[in-house]
Amino acid sequence: MSFIKTPIKGMPEHLPRDMAVREFVINRIKENYGKYGFSLIETPAIEHIENLSNREGGENEMLIFRIMKRGEDLERAVETGDPAALCDCGLRYDLTVPLARFFANNMNALSLPFKALQVGSVWRADKPQKGRFRQFTQCDIDIIGDHSNLAEIELVSATAGMLHELGLGDFTVRINDRRILKAMAAAAGFPEDRYGEVFVILDKLDKTGVDGVRDMLAAGGFSAGSIDAYCGFFSGGGKEARSSCSGYFAGRLDGVLPEGILSGLDEIMRSAGKIMNGGDIVFDPSLVRGMSYYTGPIFEIALADTSALSLSVAGGGRYDEMIAKYTGSRTPVPACGISIGLERIITILKDRIDTNAGKDSAVYLIPPGADSRRLEELFIKAKKMREEGKRVMISPKNKNMKNQIDRLLELGYAEFIELAPEGEKTLNVKG
Repeated sequence: MSFIKTPIKGMPEHLPRDMAVREFVINRIKENYGKYGFSLIETPAIEHIENLSNREGGENEMLIFRIMKRGEDLERAVETGDPAALCDCGLRYDLTVPLARFFANNMNALSLPFKALQVGSVWRADKPQKGRFRQFTQCDIDIIGDHSNLAEIELVSATAGMLHELGLGDFTVRINDRRILKAMAAAAGFPEDRYGEVFVILDKLDKTGVDGVRDMLAAGGFSAGSIDAYCGFFSGGGKEARSSCSGYFAGRLDGVLPEGILSGLDEIMRSAGKIMNGGDIVFDPSLVRGMSYYTGPIFEIALADTSALSLSVAGGGRYDEMIAKYTGSRTPVPACGISIGLERIITILKDRIDTNAGKDSAVYLIPPGADSRRLEELFIKAKKMREEGKRVMISPKNKNMKNQIDRLLELGYAEFIELAPEGEKTLNVKG
């Protein structure tokens, strides 16, 4: 049997230069969110299949990497003839479901509100293609135990600050509320049991326009009156109207939307907008977000880009009903979070970030047959340099030294010293 040198399709591997960029970005993200009081936690890569299949993950539940039972448990499951009995766990497809279980399991050891930061791999059994992997890294921040709008304001402003520190200051935060989505559907007269279908169609508005949404609703068998009323919510609204949720609707949702929701969203926009760096925040009544577990405000952040309309790099919202299912509480446990598109941010920044260590890095190139006493002296010297915080590599000199240096330059080394017979020889190298 021959070995296969390429990785499984959709499973990425990263060269040292790529890892340097990834670590740089991840460390900056951790540092930024740490300033806002978010604490780093870790959850297992493998979760109970019951948790992953609880109808909270939307389309992701169709993409679970399932793990079969082992040993005698698997033998007994095979004997049942039930395919569903073969699996007892799976690889996590996001970080939100594991967080809910984590909090329920550790809540007595945590203070409220609990502000969590997670960075870890997730897996989805998707069809691999350019820009779409089966394994990728997610970065989430969540606030559990805060009923107030302060949670949303903190999440948006902290993420805006992170993007600004990474040099991605030209972005737009779009914000909406799942309760507003339901209120618009109710005001239009759609049957409540078909709201999900309506939202799936509305989510295509950016690609199809209002006319496309109208056509798809008609194809779905909805009444012309409901379609006209619903599409009326999305046919107008300039920049001024989109800066105020209350101003956008101007009483059109009276009687179908509880008081305080529109003004609450305005408060989030106003407060977050005052402390954001380099970005804009707007109300977008067409923003849906696919996860069924969202219960309140939802948001999405997109970068302005000259090569495309926009690049979404973060999204999230409030999910007050999920955690209670794990804790067994009869009352909702307030929770709100945002997921950062780490892979997309890294792709954007990989050619902009200089991870070179500059003067704090050096490579000593050792020719064949070097004197052992001189090597001992060099080891002692390198040890002292490392204790001073410098990065030092001692490496045999290759025959193709130019290629060797080129590769080391990619790793961020800036100074190259050859251990020549007459003494140390600093090489003139241009990165």
